[in-house]
Amino acid sequence: MLVDGFGRVATDLRVSLTDRCNLRCTYCMPPEGLDWLPKPELLTDDEVVRLVRIGVERLGVTEVRYTGGEPLLRRGLAGIVERTTALSPRPQVSLTTNGIGLDRLAGPLADAGLDRVNVSLDTLDRAVFQRLAHRDRLDDVLKGLVAAQESGLAPVKINAVLMRGINDHEAVALLRYCLDRGYRLRFIEQMPLDAQHGWTRENMVTADEILGLLGAAFTLTPDTTEERGSAPAEQFLVDGGPETVGVIASVTRPFCGACDRVRLTADGQIRNCLFATEESNLRDAMRAGADDDELAERWRAAVRRKRAGHGIDDPSFLQPARPMSAIGG
Repeated sequence: MLVDGFGRVATDLRVSLTDRCNLRCTYCMPPEGLDWLPKPELLTDDEVVRLVRIGVERLGVTEVRYTGGEPLLRRGLAGIVERTTALSPRPQVSLTTNGIGLDRLAGPLADAGLDRVNVSLDTLDRAVFQRLAHRDRLDDVLKGLVAAQESGLAPVKINAVLMRGINDHEAVALLRYCLDRGYRLRFIEQMPLDAQHGWTRENMVTADEILGLLGAAFTLTPDTTEERGSAPAEQFLVDGGPETVGVIASVTRPFCGACDRVRLTADGQIRNCLFATEESNLRDAMRAGADDDELAERWRAAVRRKRAGHGIDDPSFLQPARPMSAIGG
């Protein structure tokens, strides 16, 4: 199993399939985009599936989530999902996406065995969407949500980041939209993972502020029906339930002590945390002929070095060199 020095067991594997994206969200990258990883540095489909298989069959991984960049840009995505769901024991397989192209791909992905999707949606206002993402693609995202639900990729979860003075006035509208359509909404505190390194704590809309905004229109009570465990979101019943809304307070209420996640980047690096400054290279070892036993032991050794927490509140904290798009959520 993947056990770190603090006794935490990593069972949730986040796999980035590309660092490329078709949006330019301000909290992730500049309008002009980034220098993408050269294709030879990226894991091939077979390499991705091999490492995932080692994680599932040898190291106790029970959940695999494919991310980007934007994973729908990966041409072999459906095949990767199909091969992942064929593993034994079968892991739960999900996808985090911006939703562009999901109207076309939801059906094939469901047929491949994908269990559910998380879709990023920060606004319902077309002008605000363009301001945030530098692209006019809101209608495409909304169509993707409908397609995902109709294809059985449920529950459809929506992730929203509120930006002060830009879309924080939409908190109530976003929740009403999701409640009306059966989507599960989770608000996420903006994290210091932008390529521009422009994040500041003062500009971040905190979990307490989010709950205050929602509390003006809804009665929210902590959901005690299920143990939170390692789940990143604090769940709240809306007007007595059964509908809920989640808040992921990665910055102000870190949940590192129960973390069960490990990450594999698109170029084959193991990362123990979104904010890690160290990586462990499995790609080069694999391409040099390492067998499954060696790769599994390298992976175990990497996780043993996992730190106690992300350290954002520590004066020595340094934002990682890789932005979110190159790490995977």
